Amino acid sequence: MAVSARRGAPLSPEEIYSTALRLVEEGGVDALSMRKLAAALDVNPMSLYHHVENKTALIAQICRTMAGRLELPVQSGESWQERLRRLAHAYRRLVSTYPSLWTYIHTHPEVVATHEGGLWDVLFPIMAEAGVPEEERTRTADVLHGFVTGLILTEQQGHIGRDDPEEVTRTFETAIDMIIRGLPHH
Repeated sequence: MAVSARRGAPLSPEEIYSTALRLVEEGGVDALSMRKLAAALDVNPMSLYHHVENKTALIAQICRTMAGRLELPVQSGESWQERLRRLAHAYRRLVSTYPSLWTYIHTHPEVVATHEGGLWDVLFPIMAEAGVPEEERTRTADVLHGFVTGLILTEQQGHIGRDDPEEVTRTFETAIDMIIRGLPHH
């Protein structure tokens, strides 16, 4: 009987969530199971339940893990326009890194909290600086998120610049320019 390489090594939440995120990107959310995750971590499947309640809770946590990997533009001294542009590009890079989980999230919105953390913590202050009235910020954030998400989905489906990645990037830049021009300025 082989001795587990894991024996005595504590299992960390970060290790669980990073491994689960990797498995989702390799085979999709539907292919993820507690048993497969346990095998990848070389642990007994029951030991995972000390860290996560069930697969639904695991998926919610790996969504937070993915969101935590968003490269957020928080440099001081930049205009809100430049920060918004950098945020849109960071979001697009995140989608290209984790396409399976991103697609799952957008067909299962119940797995993520809305308007909390990550993207939202950067977007709301940008909108405030752009002059979006406080009572309009949530609606505006939803519209901007929907606009960029739809554009990325259209891009993924091959409806933009099919054989020309530079055209895809130019189209994305045009969309961001339109967003920036459309926001109030003070």
